[in-house]
Amino acid sequence: MPLHPVADYLDLNHTPFPRLFEGIQEVWEVLPRIGPFLKEWLEPSVEGDLQGDVHIQGPVFVGPGVRIMHGAVLLGPVYLGAGTMVGPGCYVRPNTIVGRNCILGNSCELKNCVVFDNSELPHWNYVGDSVVGYRAHLGAGVVLSNWRHDHGSIPVLDSRAEGGKIHTGLSKFGAIIGDHADLGTHSVMNPGTLIGRRSVVYGGVVWRGGALPADSIVKLRQQLEITPRHPQP
Repeated sequence: MPLHPVADYLDLNHTPFPRLFEGIQEVWEVLPRIGPFLKEWLEPSVEGDLQGDVHIQGPVFVGPGVRIMHGAVLLGPVYLGAGTMVGPGCYVRPNTIVGRNCILGNSCELKNCVVFDNSELPHWNYVGDSVVGYRAHLGAGVVLSNWRHDHGSIPVLDSRAEGGKIHTGLSKFGAIIGDHADLGTHSVMNPGTLIGRRSVVYGGVVWRGGALPADSIVKLRQQLEITPRHPQP
C-alpha cells in the first residue's frame, strides 16, 4: 500500500488531464510522466489574448480567456487552461500543465510541473518538478526547491517508512502541495516536500522536506533583539 497516494493530496476533478495520474502509487511518481504525456497528447493552439511582446517557442496550448502579459516567455510543451493569467516576465519552461483560472504572476518560473485549477502563484515563485493542488496559494517569493546540492536521489522523510525515509529515485523533485494549502511569503520547501490538504505554512519557514499532515499549521517563532543605535560621529 502506498503511504502517499494521489487521493490524499489532490482532487483529479480539477486538472485538465486526470489520466496523467492513472496507475500512480505514490503521488510524486507523476513527475517523470509529464513530458512524455504532453509529447503524445498536447495539441498546440493559441486561443487567448497576448498583450505586448510575448515569446512562444515550441508546442504550446493557450486556452480561451487566457491573458499573457508583456515579457512572458513560454517554451513548450506547455498547456495553459482557460481563464488563466500569466504576468509580465513569467518564465514557463517545458513540460508544464496549468489548469483553469490560475494566476501565474510576475517573474514566476515553472518547469516540469502540474498546477491544478484556481491556484495562485502570484509573485516571484519558483515551481520546479512539483504539483500544486486545487485552490492552493503560494505567497510572494515562495520557492519549491527541487535539487540536492550533492546531486543525490531525493528522499521523502516519513517516520512510517523503513529508516524514516522513502527513496523516490528522483534527482529532481520539489514538492507536492495539496488542495487548498497556503504557503506564506518567502517560505522555502526543500526537495521532497509533501504539504497536506488545507495546511498552512507561515511566512519565512524553511521546511526541511518530508510530509506535513493535512489541516496542519507550521508557525515560525523568531526571537528579535532591539538595541539602541549610537549616533555616528
